[in-house]
Amino acid sequence: MTHTGQDLLDRLRLIRSANIGPITYFQLIRRFGTPRAALDAIPELAAKGGGKAPRLADMADIVREVEAVEKLGARYLFLGQGLYPSLLAEIDTAPPALIVRGDLALLDRPAVAIVGARNASAAAMRFARELGRGLAVSGVAVVSGLARGIDTAAHQGALGGGTVGVIASGIDIAYPPENAALQEDVALKGLLIAEQPPGREPLARHFPFRNRIIAGMTLGTVVVEAAPKSGSLITARLANEAGREVMAVPGSPLDPRAQGCNLLIREGATLIQSAADVLEMIQPISGNRLRAAERDYRAEPVDAEPTDSDRRIVQSLLSLTPVSVDEIIRQSAMHPAALQLILLELEIAGRLERHAGGRVSCA
Repeated sequence: MTHTGQDLLDRLRLIRSANIGPITYFQLIRRFGTPRAALDAIPELAAKGGGKAPRLADMADIVREVEAVEKLGARYLFLGQGLYPSLLAEIDTAPPALIVRGDLALLDRPAVAIVGARNASAAAMRFARELGRGLAVSGVAVVSGLARGIDTAAHQGALGGGTVGVIASGIDIAYPPENAALQEDVALKGLLIAEQPPGREPLARHFPFRNRIIAGMTLGTVVVEAAPKSGSLITARLANEAGREVMAVPGSPLDPRAQGCNLLIREGATLIQSAADVLEMIQPISGNRLRAAERDYRAEPVDAEPTDSDRRIVQSLLSLTPVSVDEIIRQSAMHPAALQLILLELEIAGRLERHAGGRVSCA
């Protein structure tokens, strides 16, 4: 399915509007069928959720964004299109749209993420370069986040054979600035992916969003070096939640930068000492996972509209502590589709926050 003209603009406007995350976006499309119908329904949904309608993205801004993407030599990939990364499409929080620049053929290769410390040791940097090179020459796309340290080394090692850079900023913004030349090399010789629109500087909250793309589009994640509180461990956790392989390179117990990796191995991650170890882990699954089943986008009306009493019951079960949607269904004895509509109303009204693992809380 391709999106052109007004449909593309409406789709992007819905994606860029306030209070519309990936899960909410797809629920709106499934319920109302088209982005235009979803946009028209937002004020009423917010009112039923007990709040004001969120700010909708300005259409003039969307037009400027599309023009900027074209000027940069980039393009959009929408979830539901054949070119969209198939493994990424499997996760619940898959971005509805990606902006990409470079060699799209890399998306047909089995892919592995290499991540790790920004202040990495010289030995870890060398290993990451060698690992990236070894995987790339074996036909594996090496995915990383173009950050300092391990990310940089992994991209450098894989640059001649196939690497994918996923960034937290707009596709025209280099962060860190010293990696501007490397980012351009990745776009020219590999593939560059951004979720944020052009011109968007990276914010702290954008990096976990980037990490979910890195973990989601790969068969497994290798953590080369990481302290116990490293952001790389977030990527490893996301990979585990997505049912992907988690791998780690062991290090000295005396080096704080190795403690995160050693902890992952103790908790069940596969110990990695070479590219051959990684290939051994992904080969049994790569052939079966390159093409995921397409997500169903057909409109799905709720059989019975929830009542005000239903809404009060759901709101009474919510608190600032995240709770699983399944638990709310169990305690409320409500039809799942009706409950999802109530949650949709609350989120659009700005009164609900979604968390990992299908959990929700009061905003």
